[in-house]
Amino acid sequence: MKTEQIVLSVPYEKAGLRAPEQPAVLQPVCLPFSQENGAKKRPAVVICPGGGYDYCSAREGIPVAMRFAGYGVQAFVLTYTCKVPFPTDLLELAAAVRYVREHAADCEVDPDRISVIGFSAGAHLAGSLAVYWNNPLLTAVFGDTQHRPDGQILCYPVITAGQFAHRGSIVNLVGEADGNAFDNPRADAVSLEKQVSRDTPPCFLWHTADDDCVPIENSLLYLSALAAADVPFESHIYPNGAHGLSLSDETTAMGEWHINPVCQPWFDACIRWIRAL
Repeated sequence: MKTEQIVLSVPYEKAGLRAPEQPAVLQPVCLPFSQENGAKKRPAVVICPGGGYDYCSAREGIPVAMRFAGYGVQAFVLTYTCKVPFPTDLLELAAAVRYVREHAADCEVDPDRISVIGFSAGAHLAGSLAVYWNNPLLTAVFGDTQHRPDGQILCYPVITAGQFAHRGSIVNLVGEADGNAFDNPRADAVSLEKQVSRDTPPCFLWHTADDDCVPIENSLLYLSALAAADVPFESHIYPNGAHGLSLSDETTAMGEWHINPVCQPWFDACIRWIRAL
């Protein structure tokens, strides 16, 4: 299994951004070539852990990647830069998808089945690439659209900078203007429900209805925008469950509140969705 860390080449300066002190890192968790199986083109996911744009949660990184690998999906965990202005992280994720696509043959990846998956604030990052992949914000920097994700998988996502925003994530992403992040001119730019178009790739989304950290309205706003734009999606809204469930079992649990049998089926449903892309 390939697990080396890759320091990504990200064109910050070309985008008018300051390069962070710590580089963005991509860690593959990939099944290797084997004589028994022969060469394969497997689907792939680039994983964006959550953490409110304050840190990258270990619970939503490597353990999730290992679960995907067990189902024959090549996984790549992105450690993106936190507490930096938008669109710094977006460039890093775009660079990560480009890396996977450019090295598809080496990693036994199908270049036409590369999805981005994120948890909480990481889902906001994944969704950002889904809505901005063909925007001049990225195309003017990279010169093409090789960073386009073929699918987006959003787990209890931060979506909006509006009424139902997760304040901590939005403040870390756009800062505050006169003490109010939601009056920041960039707030609309990071309200993903306002950026959806017919070019947005298909979506798999799950959330819990009683999430007391990131309100369910975040997902409902995004799903409504996808429906209005005729973007295919599959959604699973479970009745109960704490925020940050990750795999919802003992693998990633910090305590009993993270073990939720009702939500555990999200992963198998996600695998079926990926295989159907």
